[in-house]
Order: sequence, then structure tokens, then C-alpha cells
Amino acid sequence: MGSDCLTQAMDAIKSHGFKKGLIVTDNVLVQMGMVKQVTDLLSQRDIATFVFYGTQPNPTIGNVNAGLAMLQQNQCDFVISLGGGSPHDCAKGIALVATNGGEIADYEGVDVSAKPQLPLVAINTTAGTASEMTRFCIITDEARHIKMAIVDKNTTPIMSVNDPKLMLAKPASLTAATGMDALTHAIEAYVSTAATPVTDAVAIKAIELVQSNLRAAVSNGEDLHAREQMAYAQFMAGMAFNNASLGYVHAMAHQLGGFYDLPHGVCNAILLPHVQAFNAKVCPERLTDVAKAMGVEVSGLTPEQGAQAALTAIKQLSADVHIPAGLSELGASSQDFDTLAENALKDACGFTNPVQASHDEIKTIFAAAM
Repeated sequence: MGSDCLTQAMDAIKSHGFKKGLIVTDNVLVQMGMVKQVTDLLSQRDIATFVFYGTQPNPTIGNVNAGLAMLQQNQCDFVISLGGGSPHDCAKGIALVATNGGEIADYEGVDVSAKPQLPLVAINTTAGTASEMTRFCIITDEARHIKMAIVDKNTTPIMSVNDPKLMLAKPASLTAATGMDALTHAIEAYVSTAATPVTDAVAIKAIELVQSNLRAAVSNGEDLHAREQMAYAQFMAGMAFNNASLGYVHAMAHQLGGFYDLPHGVCNAILLPHVQAFNAKVCPERLTDVAKAMGVEVSGLTPEQGAQAALTAIKQLSADVHIPAGLSELGASSQDFDTLAENALKDACGFTNPVQASHDEIKTIFAAAM
């Protein structure tokens, strides 16, 4: 963690004795020169690299297969993911199949794999998904138009790198979407049925840091302090949900992303207050804690008032960082709600939501978010 930690990370990679690395990234980071920066640092340490830059914003089974073919062709002994959640997830898929065989779809579910993946070093360039340190891997099945949730201890990278200098100059829209993704991770983990005192502590701190720094990071992409604080925020939110899991925001957002190929963080941000309004009937005290972490004065409020204050604060932050107001702006259609709701109820992320919903209740939440 911290400015210039990328160089330290390269020394640590060399100390592992790796010889050939597959870098999994996207074309944007190639064009920005960030990939060359990493390959040069590795070359100076006598480590050969091969670059797979075919990762899509919602990585697919096809992306995993293409990257795996390049890895096998060049006999790489480790993988580096460079980017945000999409390259990290694609790299996890490649590394997992490299050692376990079969297809990435074989590992949908919880702890399905038998062996650790090929060693993976995850270098982050955004502050949001925490995929660089979690056991979550989300891959789109193009044929079924759904996102598969692969939750597996064997997809955990051996090292994560959060150098905020790599996060400078990213577009405001990307900063906003990934930052709201981090907020969603923290809030869903905090109200999860699997929450513990440990996950509570990092979730609340993550919420405080997002509330204090996201607006600055969005308004000034060169604000190194805000970028570094957001890196810590998303990492702690990752610690929280990696252990407490998530809820219906993610279960529903995965369907929107898989069905319409929409940006994950934006879907989360739009759904977050509507899902928490549904949850407020069972955990208003927890949502009052969220409101407090977001800077609301909650003394004297009833739990119900505190929960409402949390929803207002979430919506205000979304508006301040220019998140679209509803799903209709993203092209979602109410005609698809039956399918979206059916698939959302099968998503493993929803199993730890504080209250279980019916098919019609999920449809109602989708409708409210339009």
C-alpha cells in the first residue's frame, strides 16, 4: 500500500523466483503506457512477460479461454493482473483453470476447486472492487447472459498492490463508479447475516473514508491524498465482504451487468438505497450506524429515522459524484424483470442479505430503481 509501492512489489516478485509472467490487462492501460511501465520494471529483474490485453469491462468465458491459451503457449509460471476488477477477475479465472483444468464455468459456486490457482499478483489501478485481495471472481457467461459468481479461497492473489500513483488521472466517471462499488461492499457487509465484530470494524472505517474522500477524488483526479485514502477504503471494504459476503445489491447488479453489459459500480450505486430501504425493516439500527459513518448526526433519531437518514446520505453522495439517477437511464427494461429477478435469487451474494425476498419483492426493488 502507498505511493511508489509498485517498485517494492517488483522486488518481492523477483524474490519468489518467478521467470515468466502473463500480464492480464486491457487495451486502455496499454495505450496509457501503464503496461510498459510494469513490463520494464520486470525486465530489469530478468522476468519475461507476455501481455494479454483482451479483457472486456465485464470479463467473459471467452476472455478467460483466450488468456489461458496465451499462458499455456508461453509456459508462464505466474500471472499478473493490472487494472481494476475486470482484469483481476479475468486473471483469477485464467490462473484457476491453469492448475485445476476444465472450464471456468465448472467452478461457479463456493469453493468448488481442488487446487490453488497459479500464483497471481494483482496490481490495482482503481479504488473500488477490491478484487485484488478477495476470493470473489465474477465472469460473464455469454451464452446464458449471466454473471457467474465464483467464490473460492483458491482465487486469492498471493500479493496485492495498491499504489495510488497508478490511480491518478483516471476518468471521473470511473472513479465515481468504483468508489460507489466500495461503499456498497462496506454497507452490504455491515448488514450481512455473516457480519462479525472484525468485519464491522473495517466496514465502518471504509464507509467513513469513502464519505470523506470520494468527492475529492472525483472532482480532482490528481488529488494523491484522496486517491490513497480511497485505496485504503476499498481494501478495507474488501476485507469486510471477503469474510461477511454481500447481499441483494450485488445479486441484482450481477444480473444487470450480465444481461445488458452494464458497468458494475453504476448498477450497485443505483440499487444500493433501494435494497437498503427493503432491508430497513429488519436492520434499522445497523443502517443508523451507516448514517453516522457517513457524517449524519444521529443522536436523538429513532432507528427508523436513522435508517432513512442513511438512504438520504447514500443518494446524496451518488448525486454529488454524478451517478445516473435510475436504471432506465442505462437502458434497463421492466419487461426483463422476471428473468432478472429469477437469476438474482440464485446468486450466492444474496444468501447473506439480512432478509430474504420473494421473486415479486425483487421485481419491486428493480422497479423502484428505474
